[in-house]
Amino acid sequence: MNKLLLAVAIVSSSFAFGQRAQKGDLQLNAGIALPHKYSDNVGIYAGLDYGIHNDITLGLEARFGGKDYNTYGYDYSGRWLGIGLNANYHFNTLIGIPNNWDFYAGPTIGFNSFTWKHPNNNGWNEPYKSEVGISAQVGGRYYFTKNFGLNAEANVGSVFNGGKFGITYKF
Repeated sequence: MNKLLLAVAIVSSSFAFGQRAQKGDLQLNAGIALPHKYSDNVGIYAGLDYGIHNDITLGLEARFGGKDYNTYGYDYSGRWLGIGLNANYHFNTLIGIPNNWDFYAGPTIGFNSFTWKHPNNNGWNEPYKSEVGISAQVGGRYYFTKNFGLNAEANVGSVFNGGKFGITYKF
C-alpha cells in the first residue's frame, strides 16, 4: 500500500509541477534530428528558446548530420550543418492546455551548409547546395518536472525538414 501511495504521489507531482516556458524563461532542447530532404541520415540538434511573452518564444537552433554512401562503386560522404532562428506561438492559453503540456507552431529562417567528399570530382555535381531558407514547425513538449521534459517536432520547408525528438531543460 505504501508503494502505491508513493507512486501516486510521484506521478501527481509530475503533473502539478510541470510548467511550459513563459515570459523570461530560457530552455535548452537537445536530441535527435530525423531525416530530411537533404540527407537520409539521422543527426543531432541543440537549441535555446527564450520566452518574450507567455505565449511566444524566440529561439536559436543548430543541427548536424552526416552519412557515408556507396553508389556505383564509389565511396563518398556528405555532411550538413544547419543554423536557424525560430519564433513559436504556444497554444496553451488559447485552447486551455495544462501547463505541463506545451503545443506550439511557428516559422524558422535558417542556413544549411553541405560538404561532400567524392573520390572522382570530375563532373561530380553535388546533389544539394548550401542555402538560406524558411521552414515551419509544429511541435509539443511534456514536462515531467518543473524543469525537465520531452519534446517532439515536425518541420517542413526549404531548411530544417523532417523532425526532431529529444529532451528539454528549463532554467
